Amino acid sequence: MKKRFTLRLLLAFLLIISISGAAYAEYPDSPINMIIAFSAGGSSDVQARITQKYWNKYSKQRLVFVYKPGAGGAIGFSEIALAKPDGYTIGGLNVPHIILQPLVQRAPFSIDSFEYICQAVNDPQVVAVRKDSKFKSVKEIFAFAAANPKKLRIGLVGPNSGHHLMFLEVIEKFKFPASPVFYKGSADQNAALLGGEVDVMFGNLNDVMRSRDELNILGIASEKRNAFVPEVKTMRELGFDVVSYIRRAFAAPKGVDKKALAYLTDVFKKIAADPGYLADMKKAGQPEEYLDGSAFSKVVHDQYQHDKAALQKAGLIK
Repeated sequence: MKKRFTLRLLLAFLLIISISGAAYAEYPDSPINMIIAFSAGGSSDVQARITQKYWNKYSKQRLVFVYKPGAGGAIGFSEIALAKPDGYTIGGLNVPHIILQPLVQRAPFSIDSFEYICQAVNDPQVVAVRKDSKFKSVKEIFAFAAANPKKLRIGLVGPNSGHHLMFLEVIEKFKFPASPVFYKGSADQNAALLGGEVDVMFGNLNDVMRSRDELNILGIASEKRNAFVPEVKTMRELGFDVVSYIRRAFAAPKGVDKKALAYLTDVFKKIAADPGYLADMKKAGQPEEYLDGSAFSKVVHDQYQHDKAALQKAGLIK
């Protein structure tokens, strides 16, 4: 009798474990929310949409996009950081934005508030103007700003974004008393430049590539010339020591289940290696550069001290 009871108890235990394991094996058993921290049509949205195109090829559940633009991405980044860590809310992150915003505006997250899935893009900043602009070179822009304090209007996504950081670096290194004008996302920033609201844009290469027929790129803030625009000289070549990139990545809230994170990591890795995805990224002018979550985390933590020092020099933090 005792043996039968023990056997039944063991079988019941094994059944519970089996049911539990089977239930988890179904992850994801409902759609996954993808938070986009910038307005629709901008670089972050375009890149995420390309990812979505290939998502169903490798995942059992679809992605549902949720837009939370504003404050240079801080609103959306906060949504990701504070979401339930169940694997059903992920989102796009931008660096250096997630470094700058907690330091300057006390955003409710830090670089340690996320489980990094991967980096997808490393997008250099450019200096761009309309085709019909009176400015034909970077030197002309800097000369005008120096001779006409506060009259030059610079379009930026921000504040406390990668665009803003480049602007602060330029101010710190050169005489550049221009007036910054901030927008919720790069789509709005592009529209402002095309509409004549601003004179110049410090923005992502990708955004300018999508409006190449209407904009001129006068300089690129990269270590070397970019294959998308090989004819455009780097800022260093033009005599201005400015290097600035925006990295775009995907992340989940800190503490997300390890099995869910492993699943998400596997899906993104497969997408990043898909020939169709790579072709679409190139066609869209997206500077693709995959890093796994561990490598990207190291990049973020290494950059933290550099960016903190830049904010201190600008007098934005102590």
